[in-house]
Amino acid sequence: MINLDAIRAARILLVDDSADNINLLSEILAVRGYTHVSSIGDSSQVCKLHAQNDYDLILLDMHMPRMNGLDVMAQLKEVEKHAFLPVLAITGDERYKVAALEAGARDFIIKPYNLAELDLRMRNAIELRLLYKTMAAQSRLLEEKALHDSLTGLPNRRLLSDRIEIAMQYARRHQQMVALLYMDLDGFKQVNDHYGHACGDDLLKEIAERLRSVARQEDTVARIGGDEFIMVLSEISRVEDIVRPATKILSLLEVPLDIGGKSVKVTGSIGISFYPTDAEDAQTLLLRADEALYCAKHAGKNRYQFAGFPAFGDARTHSASNISFQ
Repeated sequence: MINLDAIRAARILLVDDSADNINLLSEILAVRGYTHVSSIGDSSQVCKLHAQNDYDLILLDMHMPRMNGLDVMAQLKEVEKHAFLPVLAITGDERYKVAALEAGARDFIIKPYNLAELDLRMRNAIELRLLYKTMAAQSRLLEEKALHDSLTGLPNRRLLSDRIEIAMQYARRHQQMVALLYMDLDGFKQVNDHYGHACGDDLLKEIAERLRSVARQEDTVARIGGDEFIMVLSEISRVEDIVRPATKILSLLEVPLDIGGKSVKVTGSIGISFYPTDAEDAQTLLLRADEALYCAKHAGKNRYQFAGFPAFGDARTHSASNISFQ
């Protein structure tokens, strides 16, 4: 339930072309304890104001020059953010009741209105609006949690697949490449075994922040489980474009972390695959990067490895200038 204080603090807009009606209603609402009440006499401005202020209730007179209440509600539907029109229609004509409800009004009241009835209908309409907004916010939060890793806040495997598809579609249209960097931490198990899983979790969160610091706005950093991270780099024109970020990531991972007063050091291994050279779909692209990661591990760890090429020692110092993906 919505408490009375929240209802009294709701954002309310009075719409009436009569200044006397506006003044009277404003005084009534002030006495009732409503603290955020605005008013306007020009009905053509209601839509613009609602888009800016997201009102919790609009007390809308249905009979106004230039734009009547039905026309106003038709416009409001185009800017309403919550698919819930917060309109209490005010009319002196009984015939407008059904038309107002059909147009999307939450409720109506007939003039001259009883003050107790007005207060009750307002409270009901505002409470319904606030409940709807609360449920919408909770739904968005649940959806956000379903798409993100609960520990690091990074996109999870589900959201990652969508991001890879989007990056590939963009690359296809602009004749570019997408690079997928599949990473895991060397020595992470030893951290858990020696310092405990709480320390391991803090380490993963710190690593996530370091990876975020390397990524561009158009890139995606995801955690897909355990100590495995994925970085999707879009708008890639040359293989050489990957050498610098891959090298920087490995260097950042090597820097010791202060976890709960303990100096913890790990390194990382990275497998790299490219769209469209190594694969033309997200699942295969991930598989190729995973295979390259295995090669990097097998070659001694703390390095990156391109898919489809033999392991080459300390890949951080390797020049990719002789590799062509044309």
